[in-house]
Amino acid sequence: MPDITIRGAGIFGLATAWVCAQKGATVRIIDPNGPAAGASGGIVGALAPHVPENWNPKKQFQLESLLMADSFWRGVSDAGGRHSGYIRSGRLQPVADSRALALAQARIETARDLWQGQAEWALRPASGGPWAPDSPTGQLIFDNLSAHLHPAQACAALVAALDSRGISVETDGPEGGPTLWATGIAGLQDLNKTAPRPMGAGVKGQAALLQYDMAGAPQLYAEGLHIIPHADGTTAIGSTSENQYDHLQPDDQLDNIIARARAAVPALEYAPVIQRWAGVRPRARSRAPMLGAWPDRPHHFIANGGFKIGFGMAPKVAETMAALILESDNTIPTGFEVQASQ
Repeated sequence: MPDITIRGAGIFGLATAWVCAQKGATVRIIDPNGPAAGASGGIVGALAPHVPENWNPKKQFQLESLLMADSFWRGVSDAGGRHSGYIRSGRLQPVADSRALALAQARIETARDLWQGQAEWALRPASGGPWAPDSPTGQLIFDNLSAHLHPAQACAALVAALDSRGISVETDGPEGGPTLWATGIAGLQDLNKTAPRPMGAGVKGQAALLQYDMAGAPQLYAEGLHIIPHADGTTAIGSTSENQYDHLQPDDQLDNIIARARAAVPALEYAPVIQRWAGVRPRARSRAPMLGAWPDRPHHFIANGGFKIGFGMAPKVAETMAALILESDNTIPTGFEVQASQ
């Protein structure tokens, strides 16, 4: 029998399985739809920090996770021989007006303090060129904490790493040991059936992949969009956030964000669209990841609610859940507990 059973082979489930395996645990992963079948099979993968101000446990947890990411993903790639697409090349953002410029300047100091000297928030002149969004103030914000990966490729890299330890994703099977439920939107829907009020909901997102090679360049955040130059020579654009939706397919809202991205970055104007993606991402009611013991179900645990920040939070979530389940070491931040979403 395994030491731990993990239900759900999205990013939280796969990452936690990997950390548990590194700690010497035997792991069974069960997902009837296979790995990365839901929101974790996306194409954008922006690992971008919250702004360095109004510090709270969520921002601290994310900072620690982003700083862990290079070592985490390098270990995954070395073990399984597949690259996640991870690269920490920073992010550029235009500065809209004088008020935004003053705020950006103030954040240079707060980042120096809050990011503990391990990353930088700075201003750069907008020098033009093919990979620079227009900035009305002539300045661009640059931070070197932001990174990106290709979500579907990152999940495939985790599957390969786990396979190197003799662990595969099964479609069904008996549970053994404690069970972690990392089942995304389906898990939130199950929790909502018995909770006194909704614990979360699904938010549809749409994204596009363009054939345009700026591998190694910083990601861009412009016009409310993440524009990600993947290591494989493609560029991802995303995404919408649709609380109300009546189908799960890409539609004209995706056409709109492609047009906005082409306007913001003229180099993309004629880049062909090679993939259109839509999926439903799990958002916990608290908007923070939902981690911890499942109330009234002994030996069952939950890791859910990684809306928009799941891949950035994954290394730290995996470490936290492995410590809780295998070692009874509870380091879950205030506000992340399952009870906080009830």
